[in-house]
Amino acid sequence: MAGLAAASALGSAGCDVQLYEARPFLGGRATSFPVSPGDAELIDNCQHVLLGCFVNLLDLYRRLGVQDCIRFYREFYFVEPGGRVSTLRRGLRSSLGLHFLGAADKLAVARGLLDILRERHRRADLDRISMLDWLREKRQTPRAIERFWGQVLVSAINEDLDRMAARHGFQVFSLGFLAGAESSRMGLASVPLAELYRPDRLPNVTLHLGTPVERIPIQDGSALGADYCISAVPFERVAALVPELGLDLRAFEHSPITGIHLWFDRPVLELPHATLLDRTIQWAFNKSEGRYVQLVVSASRRLLSMPRQEVIDLAVRELAEFFPRVAQARLLKAHVIKEARATFSARPGLDASRPPARTAIPNLFLAGDWTRTGWPATMEGAVRSGYLAAEAVLEAEGRPAHFVR
Repeated sequence: MAGLAAASALGSAGCDVQLYEARPFLGGRATSFPVSPGDAELIDNCQHVLLGCFVNLLDLYRRLGVQDCIRFYREFYFVEPGGRVSTLRRGLRSSLGLHFLGAADKLAVARGLLDILRERHRRADLDRISMLDWLREKRQTPRAIERFWGQVLVSAINEDLDRMAARHGFQVFSLGFLAGAESSRMGLASVPLAELYRPDRLPNVTLHLGTPVERIPIQDGSALGADYCISAVPFERVAALVPELGLDLRAFEHSPITGIHLWFDRPVLELPHATLLDRTIQWAFNKSEGRYVQLVVSASRRLLSMPRQEVIDLAVRELAEFFPRVAQARLLKAHVIKEARATFSARPGLDASRPPARTAIPNLFLAGDWTRTGWPATMEGAVRSGYLAAEAVLEAEGRPAHFVR
């Protein structure tokens, strides 16, 4: 996403862009591929969710001409074991109607949301403390922490509350849930993710798919091979690609995501999507009239070593606790995708180690969700990083332009 955003922006500015992609398809960690070689059916590596406040991602989709492929929802469905559903919409009032919270929990959540509005621009320690530290400071109830704050934020940031910088938790609620009605909408692609990336809508960009870059050669303090180079690889690849940068990335860690794809012989899910409470599985997405369901577990460290069949059995067993039709259905096939390096861990104190787009090499720039975007590891952060890198290139070229929204 970072490389696509940088290429699209620079191409629109009239630059001649050569885009090298190691895989035979575009999209990086937000893409889709055949279930098996030669299979016509595509599956997403993981269900990717966007919010209306992802303004740079939506700008990239407009550039690619695929904005109509995003379906927006204004309701979030929380489902308890046993099947009871609560609906959350934006704003404080909606949180008071959540059935899965008691009166004390709702009062705590309302106080916490008001505290976010009051403190988001005042506190200087939000990058140094965890979101769990802040929630305990605000005397949030254990049930509110587990069923509301954790349920929303672990999925949004792909990290546990005790490993997540409080500033990112603030960001999710202040820019999404507590902002305007358009900002809090949840968007899901109505097509496989790979179909969102349209090479014909990248002006002045030449694609080199299946062409990994092993090294960016540096000579006399400059990157060779182009007037300007942008590295848009994950943080763990930078040292091998450009060892001359000497970046200290020891503070970075990964956080995993597990996607579980289940195909049944009959519809088992009526809701378009649901967040599932009190279990390992956190989200369920209705991908095809309730017969094909994709499940997501964020920060899924304990599933990494679990055998594939045990993950499938766990998923089916838990899903049946929320949707009784699962018990009567026959599982036709299943696919498990464990992404051990799904995102960087947005830990307290990490932002100081995130590098900007500019580097010590004048014609070499960095992009990637892990760079200094002001965002956690999201598609929005990735696109923002690509736009920031494109702006830095054009500033170095002597013709400044603005892409970041």
